[in-house]
Parts: sequence; structure tokens; C-alpha cells
Amino acid sequence: MLSVLVWFPLFGVLLLALLPKSIDANKYARSVALVVAGLVFVWTVYIAILFNPKQVTMQFGEFIPWIKAIGLNYHLAVDGLSLPLLGLNSLLTFIAIWSTDPEVERPRFYYALMLLLNSSVAGAFLAQDVLLFFLFYELEIIPLYFLIAIWGGARRSYAATKFLLYTAFSGIVLLATFLGIVWLSGASSFAYEPLRAIIVGASDTPSGLTLKLQLILMVGILLGFGIKIPFFPLHTWLPDAHVEASTPVSVLLAGVLLKLGTYGLLRYGVGLLPDAWVYLGPWLAIWAAVSALYGTSCAISQQDMKKVVAYASIAHMAFILLAAAASTELSMIAAVCQMVSHGLISALLFLLVGVVYKKTGSRDMFFLRGLLNPERGLPLIGSMMILGVMASAGIPGMVGFISEFLTFRGSYPIFPVQTLVCMIATGLTAVYFLLMINRVFFGRLPDELDRIPTVTWSDRLPAAILVALIFLLGIQPNFIVRWSETQIAALIPYNPRPPQIMITNIPDQSMANASSSIVASSPQIEITE
Repeated sequence: MLSVLVWFPLFGVLLLALLPKSIDANKYARSVALVVAGLVFVWTVYIAILFNPKQVTMQFGEFIPWIKAIGLNYHLAVDGLSLPLLGLNSLLTFIAIWSTDPEVERPRFYYALMLLLNSSVAGAFLAQDVLLFFLFYELEIIPLYFLIAIWGGARRSYAATKFLLYTAFSGIVLLATFLGIVWLSGASSFAYEPLRAIIVGASDTPSGLTLKLQLILMVGILLGFGIKIPFFPLHTWLPDAHVEASTPVSVLLAGVLLKLGTYGLLRYGVGLLPDAWVYLGPWLAIWAAVSALYGTSCAISQQDMKKVVAYASIAHMAFILLAAAASTELSMIAAVCQMVSHGLISALLFLLVGVVYKKTGSRDMFFLRGLLNPERGLPLIGSMMILGVMASAGIPGMVGFISEFLTFRGSYPIFPVQTLVCMIATGLTAVYFLLMINRVFFGRLPDELDRIPTVTWSDRLPAAILVALIFLLGIQPNFIVRWSETQIAALIPYNPRPPQIMITNIPDQSMANASSSIVASSPQIEITE
């Protein structure tokens, strides 16, 4: 069932390789890639329909022994943490392929890399073996490197090499950390659930991971996944990669690939090293606040529209770290919502910036202006850009609002100061995006842009789909929450904070007085009638 998501895209790669050279490669390669990506998305929806959100354990498990000598097995399964990200991966891959220029050079190779990227990301989200996750995590570097290096902008070689060096170092650190976790814990294999049971004390086998060892290993987890996400000061590869990458690649990079880092923090940071995670929680929240403010400050000072969105992405990804650092059930659910929200909104913004660049030949905010002109500009694209900006700024009714509200609501009782700093960063989102909207879309259209090509329906459709999803999930966020709340609660091995006592149906005045004394001694208690 789950192997289809991993191997069917590779079957599409094989079909692309076998296409006769005599046919129109652009037309048929694109068609094959669209059909394969569309079927993968439909299959993901089918899995979601069959998924039982009330079941705590992993679902649709597949297990095949692979290399017994080192304890590596082909083990796939899905839960409420990975399912929303699988849907995001399938949807944005289809949109990225659809948004690709029909006249792209070397189409067979290009679409094959797109499908390989989809396969490797799906494998990473589904892997239930730590070493298998690492293999898929490293595999996705290869297609993304070539997609930037071959189809990127003028400085594509520099950006691709920088990306490769950063992510290769991330992989080396993670491999050393994973090996250390397995060996020091005394586990006999790389299987995730038995390993986690040993570490959190649910197994009869005692773990050799003391708090000191967990802290040392947590440095590797934070460094490896912190580069991938990325957080300040590990972020410098991301703006260059976005600026030089083509629009479809930027959509996948921001919408899906960065989520491998946040997924890894939740799955392997919170899940495998809980004592260290709780111990470092206040410092992680400070890191999130600093990264959010830094990304926001950099976004305000940019001149390139794509760099504005790239630095905004860094700021908003920091909210996921804040939610995970609080490690309450509400904040952890908020982290999943924030991942989905950021994926949809950032994909929309990069798509629209790509359309502006395609039609005008520029992303310079000091050159572009007046694009909302209803006769000679890009009025529909500008309108959808305004909606995307509003969603990123957390306007109610859109998915950005509910994800950020849950994040701050779940994190404030634990880290009030850090949460307030992140809220300030959210408020500043309106500043840099309003600057961009005001400069690019309002004012008088320059004479150099008096003949902007018409935007076709194929350019508008992907953005319209994302806008619809942003509104739908903003109005009904339960479509995300219901898949994750049961499994997220199980991911937290224990409540690291003082327990919240809820007193209901107070029968008399004496009980009310008793409850009042409890409230006076503990601010964590909530009393409901």
C-alpha cells in the first residue's frame, strides 16, 4: 500500500527513460510526469480515506528484512505526523510539474528528477527504520542538486554547490548521531519503535542513554536538521538556492523539502531523545525567537521579491521550533498545522513571484510597480498575491491564522517571553509584505512594461488551487488536526511540564474554596464550570 508512493514515481522515471527519441520529448515527457504525479496524489488521498485517526499505533505497515548483518530493514508505515506531509508532497509535486515551462530543456531528465525527488521524500516520511530514513534523506539531495545546477539562474552553479555542501554536512552529522543513538542505547537494530521503547523506558531492556549522552546526541540532531530547515545561523544556503532555482523547484524546496527537517526534529528529536529535548526546551525557544526576528529583519531589507519570500520562510519555520520546544499536546499539533500551512502559503507565493518574473522579466521591487493595472497589468495574479500575503501575515479565515494561533496558544504558558517575541515577528510580516505589495502592484505601470504577455489559465490554475486550500483549511482546520492529535499525543512519552488539573461540575461552596486554594498555589491549573 505505502510502497506505491515510493516505487510508482520510480516506475515513471523508467517510462521516461524508455520513451522513443523520435517523439516530441517535451510533450510526452510532461504528460507521463503529470499522469504519474496525479496518480500518486490520488493514491495518497485513498490512503487518507482508509486511515483511522483514532488509532495510536502506526498504520499500513510493510516490513521486509533487508541487510540483517547491520540490522537494516525495509519498514514503512504512516501515522498522523507523516500523513499530512505525504499529502503535501504529492500535491505540490503535481503542481510543480504542471507549472514547469512546457519548453523546458532536457525534459526527460528534468521530469525524471522531479519524480525521483517525490519518491525519496515520500520514503523519508514513511521510513520506520532510522537508517532507512537516512538513506531516503540523502537520496533527495541528488535530484535537487541537479535541478538547481542545470535549470537554475545565472549563479546556479554556486547556489547548487553551496546547497550540496551544507546538506552533505547535515547528512554526515545525522548519520553519526543515529549510529550513536543505536549503539549507546544497546538496541539490536535500527527499527524506530523498538529503539524508542528502549530509550523512553517502555522496554524491558535498559537504555544506556543518560541525560548527558542524550544532550551530546541532541547537538547532532539540532545541527543536522537545523541546516535542513534552516534556522539562523545555518540558513545562508537557502536564499541563494531559492533565487537561482526555477519556480517549480522553489515550490518544492519551500513547500516540502524544508519539512524534512522539522519532521526529523519531531520524530527523532522529541521521539528519541525526550529528556534532552525537555532540558534544552528554553534554549530552543530562544533559538526560535532569534531566528524568527532575524528572518523578518532580513526580509524587510530585500529588493528581490524572491528573497523576501525566502527570508519570510526562514522566519515562519522558526515558529515550528517554538511549538516543538514547548512540547505540549496543543503546541505539537500546532507544529504539524504550521508545517502544512507554511507549505501551502510559501508554495503559493513562490508560484506567483514566478509568474511575475515570467511575464515581466524582473523581480526587482524598485523597478516593478502598477501590476494591479486592470488593463495592462496582472490584476488576478496581484489579487492572489495579496491573499497569499494576508495568509502569511495570519489574517483570520485563512490557514496561516489558525496554525499560528495554535502555536502561540500552546507555547505561551510554557515560554511566554519567547512566544511574545515570535508574535512580534508575525506582526512584522505585514511590514515587509506590505512594502512588496505597495511597490510592485500599486502605482503607475512603467513604460517599459506596457506590453505584459497575457497570463494563461494554466498559470492561474495551480495558484487558484492553493488559494482554495488556504481558505478551506482556514475555515475548517479540523481537516488537519483530526489526522494528527491522537498520534501526536502518543509521540510525547510523558508530560514534561506540571500537570494541568481540570475541576469540573463544582457541587458546593466548600469545593469551590478548595479549588481556589489550588489555583493560588499553581498557575498551571484551569477550572471550568
